Amino acid sequence: MYAALVSRVPALGEELSLSTAELGLLLLWLSAGAVSGLPTAGLLVQRVGGSRGVTAGTSLAATGLLLLAFGLRTASWPVAAAALFFIGLGMGLWEVSMNVVGSRIAHLIGSDNLLPRLHATLSLGTVVGALIGAFLASMSVPLTSQNLGIAGLLALMALLLSRLTQGADTRGTDDATRTPGSIMLTSWRERRTLLVGICVLGFAFAEGTANEWIAYVLVDGYGTAEHTGALAFAAFVAAMTAGRLTGGALVARVGRANVLRISAAMALGGVLVTAFGDAVAWALVGAVLWGLGAAMGFPVGIAAAADDPARAAARVSVISSLGYAAFLGGPPLLGLLGGLYGIQQAILVVCAALLLAFLAAGSTRRITALGDRGSPVVPR
Repeated sequence: MYAALVSRVPALGEELSLSTAELGLLLLWLSAGAVSGLPTAGLLVQRVGGSRGVTAGTSLAATGLLLLAFGLRTASWPVAAAALFFIGLGMGLWEVSMNVVGSRIAHLIGSDNLLPRLHATLSLGTVVGALIGAFLASMSVPLTSQNLGIAGLLALMALLLSRLTQGADTRGTDDATRTPGSIMLTSWRERRTLLVGICVLGFAFAEGTANEWIAYVLVDGYGTAEHTGALAFAAFVAAMTAGRLTGGALVARVGRANVLRISAAMALGGVLVTAFGDAVAWALVGAVLWGLGAAMGFPVGIAAAADDPARAAARVSVISSLGYAAFLGGPPLLGLLGGLYGIQQAILVVCAALLLAFLAAGSTRRITALGDRGSPVVPR
């Protein structure tokens, strides 16, 4: 859903007759929706269950897509903004719900590969969505029609999930259930948790920027057709998928911190190639490097948050909040810079975020428990 939508960002701006800066402000409503619900999403999952959280998030996103179709049909900027807010709210809820459930399962089976592979399936879905967006763009299918079709698919998915996951809720499995408010507040003050969150923030900002702007960079900066920009986005996501499918084995061999340092350097190189390239071929090379480098940041960070299962839900919620705040909140602000300097130059801001991720990567080393202030205990 998200990939199909963001791969058509140029069409969104065209149908509403928006400048680059205005488009960035509109996309900020998508971010606002997600960020507004993220800090309490972990607490909500503990109360109602992970599967219900996913179902509720899917339903909210479908509602937002229907509203966006109406906003585009009426050329209403306020309606489109409200629609993007609902889409973001639904995305935030289902993303945290999936990460909490996935991290718990990974800990129970003792697997370093599960979370990267789960995120790889998400990337596979993103590839499909990006290709759908590229195909529909090449066929000149209106974005309104695309949104209506995907909203219908999401509604069916919500119904299917509600039936398949009955009785499979993840409530009551750790001490966050007994004192959810205090556990959540404590997690926001833990040094190690916040450092992991900063690391994830850098990678998430890099990923989110590519998701929202790489297609636009090709169209606006390189002067290509819309479907070529969508294909560049598909190349980025395909590289991310490959990185996540193979990254788990690399983590087991060289460790989390080393993998993330290598990843940050690779992603930084991809951003530089994309920003300074003067041909579409260079942009595609940059997109692939960018995708490979950004691949492991989020799944490794979530795994690090779940090292202590007693507080996994709260810590996953904190790190997800920081990550998705950067993933969804940062890229729209680049639209403002893009309006001043050009979007191809504005993406260079991502380099600073990746440098932060590189420096904070050591915090993801595996530990067995955390002290009261979130300091590692018994490292291994």
